[in-house]
Amino acid sequence: MARNTPKGKKIRLGKLGKRSKWAPFWIVPKILGQGKKVHPSKFSAGKRSWRRTKTKA
Repeated sequence: MARNTPKGKKIRLGKLGKRSKWAPFWIVPKILGQGKKVHPSKFSAGKRSWRRTKTKA
C-alpha cells in the first residue's frame, strides 16, 4: 500500500474489516430458538481474511 492512502480507501477497508467478524451472540437463539448451542460464525456469511480473499477496495 502507498505511504499516503486516500481517505475513501481507508473507509472502504474499514467497512470490509467489520464484515469479517462473527455474528453477535444473540443471533443464535433468535434464529434457532432457545437452548441451541451453535457457534455464531455459522451465521456470518461474509467472512474473509486479508491473506485468502482479496477485495477490490
